Amino acid sequence: MFKKRPSRRNFPTKSRRQGNISSDDSAAFRRHRPDYWLLIITFFLMLMGIVVVYSISPGLAAAQGISEHYYVTKQLIALALGLAGFVFFSNLPIAAVKRMTKSLIWLSVLMIGAVQIFGQEANGAYRWVQVGGFSFQVAELVKFALVIWLAGFLVERLNRGEMESTKKTLYPLIIAVMLIGILIAGLESDLGSAGVMIAIIAVMGFSAGLPLKKIGIIVGIITLLATLAIMSTPYRRDRLTTFLNPTADCQAEGYQSCQALIAVGSGGVFGLGLANGVQEYGYLPEAANDSIFAILGEKFGFVGTTIVIGLYGVLFARMRRIIQRTPDLFSRLAVIGIVAWLSVQAVINIGAMIGVLPLKGITLPLVSYGGTSLVFILAAIGLVFQISRYTSYSTLRNVSLKDKEGGTSESSPRRRGQRRPYYAASGNR
Repeated sequence: MFKKRPSRRNFPTKSRRQGNISSDDSAAFRRHRPDYWLLIITFFLMLMGIVVVYSISPGLAAAQGISEHYYVTKQLIALALGLAGFVFFSNLPIAAVKRMTKSLIWLSVLMIGAVQIFGQEANGAYRWVQVGGFSFQVAELVKFALVIWLAGFLVERLNRGEMESTKKTLYPLIIAVMLIGILIAGLESDLGSAGVMIAIIAVMGFSAGLPLKKIGIIVGIITLLATLAIMSTPYRRDRLTTFLNPTADCQAEGYQSCQALIAVGSGGVFGLGLANGVQEYGYLPEAANDSIFAILGEKFGFVGTTIVIGLYGVLFARMRRIIQRTPDLFSRLAVIGIVAWLSVQAVINIGAMIGVLPLKGITLPLVSYGGTSLVFILAAIGLVFQISRYTSYSTLRNVSLKDKEGGTSESSPRRRGQRRPYYAASGNR
């Protein structure tokens, strides 16, 4: 007599209409509370950075003859801009992020051109455009744009079944690698940022199921380009020589490496304290940005640096959890790219300060002084925070991402034959 009222969970949710998910399991992917651990960990890392920048500001000011509030003021302004970027992307629907791809690419191209025309030289490199009283480092924009573009590109290749196509997939990736080598490593002389970008391409390509043979071709091209970049530039050869023997010439080429090791070693177990360091008084170059991990070692010792590394570990673990539970392939690949970006950059920075990697002149994410880096990293974390609102907590098993994008089922043996990794091939487990 009476018809049963349909359950609300059978209707499409708002998030599906906005294009945030593509699975038929609408109940599993309904918008929910985001992962607030991302905010907590990000806050503590930024707090650590602000405290250290504040503590070394008098020393930097004395060494450079500037106001002792200069660095703190600029860092707080960058933090405000970064929080604005975080809020914007943490509330932007994923469909709108996809539509921004072309705009981000064209803006990156224009800014790279602007650097060559209007950029300022620093340490032999043209990486910054001066805007008012602030400098804009174009490489940070390119990293963000690369993650968004590559996620959309790989999704399209997967949906069309062209992941193994040399013409459709491999050639565009090789072109992207070569452009990074020419524009970033070549024209901007920023080999560190170029290395981070190439790592993003390699990790996202592997995660999407790019065959290992084709990844090997890309790695071969990267090795060739890196060798040419190092051998053709004197200061890069000097850095490589310094890395191989950092104590050979501590008064010239090995000065920064030696001072970084002294700073880290002098901190001992618990550090000298915020007010007792000396490296910021003109001894350690780039103390507020590239070398800030060495300052952390001096002031907080082994315990403090271990806590910082632990915070990064927890941050990446939370992002990995989001990757495992993200409902659509674009979002999953975007988070993978952001994890690759931040983790590789952190490893390079920390490794250079403790002498296990060559100096590369890139910042420690969220901690270093540096406006552009902080702004785009917070924007990227905002995107991950938005994606965490649509993670799935269902017990779906053996469902590939191709299924979630509307494709056909794919068995585990076939997936293993294609060498498709866990993140790109499985649903929640």
